[in-house]
Amino acid sequence: MASPPRSGLSGEEFLAWEAEQEGKHEFMAGEVFAMVGASTRHVTITGNIFAALRSHLRGGPCLAYVADMKLRVEKADAWFYPDVMVSCDPDDQARELDKGSPVLIVEVLSASTEAFDRGAKFAAYRTLDSLREYLLVDPDSGRVELYRRDCDNHWVLYSHEGDQAVDLNSVDLQLTRDSIFEDAEPG
Repeated sequence: MASPPRSGLSGEEFLAWEAEQEGKHEFMAGEVFAMVGASTRHVTITGNIFAALRSHLRGGPCLAYVADMKLRVEKADAWFYPDVMVSCDPDDQARELDKGSPVLIVEVLSASTEAFDRGAKFAAYRTLDSLREYLLVDPDSGRVELYRRDCDNHWVLYSHEGDQAVDLNSVDLQLTRDSIFEDAEPG
């Protein structure tokens, strides 16, 4: 795999470069970030959440997408690969290589990505007018945090401890702790 190109490149230059790479890369404001492999627990949790969403959304106007689908965040000049996202936008369904209007984004945290997922990436995600909820799952501690946009455009944190279920209002789904961590108990 070639090393990431110089910083300061345009989005179009990034897309052309990444199309020739074996691995995935995220892009934000001219900078390229290599994506590293995920742990078994990370992949299992991502799969559990995607499967629950896919089953729940089947036959409706919304679709769930898993880690290989790019998210375009135009206002932040960025492309990301969220672990899971849901879009209900017909224009997104027509887009083949990326989506731009998710209502829900899920990130499964790791030691190497947690600060970025909570900081600069979340700041970029908040520029998406469509986004209603941002779910963070920590595979090591078992902590689940849901940020929800309220009617005043403020982001409110709902922290879930123990067996407390997560209400995803954006897609009208309740996720239990057992369904999130099935075969991937924190430890």
